[in-house]
Amino acid sequence: MAHSHAEARLEEAVGLAAAINLQVAHSEVVRLDKVRPGTLIGMGVIERLRSLVQETGAVVVIVDSALTPVQQRNLERELNCKVIDRTGLILEIFGARARTKEGRLQVQLAALNYQRSRLVRSWTHLERQRGGAGFMGGPGERQIELDRRMLDDQIIRLKKALKQVRRTRSLHRTARQRVPHPVIALAGYTNAGKSTLFNRLSSANVKVEDQLFATLDPTMRNIRLPSGMNAILSDTVGFITDLPTDLVAAFRATLEEVVEADIILHVRDISHPETELHKQSVLQVLHDLGVTGEEAPESKPIIEVLNKIDLLDEDSLKSWRNLADRAPGQALVSAETGEGLNFLQEIIEQRLRERDELLSLAIDLKDGATLAWCYEHGRVVSRHDDDSKAHIRVSMDPANAARLKAYTD
Repeated sequence: MAHSHAEARLEEAVGLAAAINLQVAHSEVVRLDKVRPGTLIGMGVIERLRSLVQETGAVVVIVDSALTPVQQRNLERELNCKVIDRTGLILEIFGARARTKEGRLQVQLAALNYQRSRLVRSWTHLERQRGGAGFMGGPGERQIELDRRMLDDQIIRLKKALKQVRRTRSLHRTARQRVPHPVIALAGYTNAGKSTLFNRLSSANVKVEDQLFATLDPTMRNIRLPSGMNAILSDTVGFITDLPTDLVAAFRATLEEVVEADIILHVRDISHPETELHKQSVLQVLHDLGVTGEEAPESKPIIEVLNKIDLLDEDSLKSWRNLADRAPGQALVSAETGEGLNFLQEIIEQRLRERDELLSLAIDLKDGATLAWCYEHGRVVSRHDDDSKAHIRVSMDPANAARLKAYTD
């Protein structure tokens, strides 16, 4: 891992710890010449960390990597304090932030799956006896099996509950499709400014904090674009480098709005030194969700929103403007000040119009309701009237076009 990347990851890990109000007494990058299967790091580093734990009175050590159950158990023994890895830390944050029923269910499911793989840690203090009934082990083994069965039962119940949540969300989505309004989903690295942009575009008052994972539960609002077109804007959980695969699966319901969206706004914090790495991390999660790549059912328009230009110096801003000029579909904005949002909305409308169908219709002049509906739900490109008919050419999204054709045929 390059030095600058390692330092950026360390800074992010400190930010994740701060997100659940942990006071960080010490942080450092530990370089490994090789991975120890039992402890991940060597005994020399462990002894130094043990001294640091004692000096600072630390109660938890966070390892910004994936630990096996054995590594976690052994490190806790050596350091004499609680040890959590990257997945455990993110689960702690999600657990503290989830507000909706769906969010809480997703956190519980991910946490139970994580806990199940680490059951052995909880019962290592129990004696492993032999004897008694031939098929039964010692009390530790019996307790592990009991706990595993209890966790499996809870996991099954949670999956059923989440299935019901998905069914409800699907019904809501079907209702929206009958309206219908296009869905615009915000996606991006955590703390990229999605919620601030959401508030700007929707005049909403979604919680905004300079903190990782400030938004966990999905939020949706109706918005009206400058031309008068209605749309639904969805704010979602922020992505992160090396987001554990289990979490992507467990939180798929939260991210369904991204999967089902008509347009995705990929919000980037271009003032961040690791913005390119963040971009690749987001694209990887979108690929894992099946939004992009060869297995994606259809190609979704993705607009890159290059955010936080208010934090750039003059030379950096000029460089980004040159890049954006050569890349159609990018918009330089400051969600904080509102700069560039008009241009972004123009791009959104342009992308939405690209999927529209152009219909040529002859509507009876007496049928004022149908004419009014065409003006309300589409964009009338041309019109001329004769004695009895209004001959119009109207552009509208596929769903409305299908409704109109079914009515006029």
